[in-house]
Amino acid sequence: MASSLRYTINLSQRAEPLKKKKRIDPMIIRQKEERRKKKIEKMIRRLEKNAGQLKPIDELEVPHAVVQQMDIRKRQKVTMREEVAEQRAQLTKQWSQYKFEQHQKEVTVLKKIIVARDQALEELRQESEDLWLEAIQVDHVLLPFKAKGPVATSPIKDYDTPDGEYYNITKKWD
Repeated sequence: MASSLRYTINLSQRAEPLKKKKRIDPMIIRQKEERRKKKIEKMIRRLEKNAGQLKPIDELEVPHAVVQQMDIRKRQKVTMREEVAEQRAQLTKQWSQYKFEQHQKEVTVLKKIIVARDQALEELRQESEDLWLEAIQVDHVLLPFKAKGPVATSPIKDYDTPDGEYYNITKKWD
């Protein structure tokens, strides 16, 4: 008991007096709030002013060299015979019809599978509730799915490996 008393006395002797809170003038606090409010309002006005402008996307801009070579790069207009255009349209229609029918068959097969599964589960439930509960449990063996691809690929000739440095060149838009 004496040691714990000694310990508390030592702690109280090491304590420092609490710092006094500085009393701040309410006018100064109000001025700070007003400045903060004006700054936010100014930022909102600037954002509203630029709201109609879209940010440029560098990837969509055409390089100046390409614009200068536009007449050289322009392709001649190819006229397609009417029979060829009709044949292509007919092939497109046939292909889309084929893919639609294929999709319909897959959907029908899946619906049949689901109905058969539900019927089998219902019959199992009528036979034994315990077996049915076991059958509807999640198979944890199937959950940890792992896919493995090629472990080694042929080296690329004259490939300069990156050294890990990264330079952020993203433009800031205010």
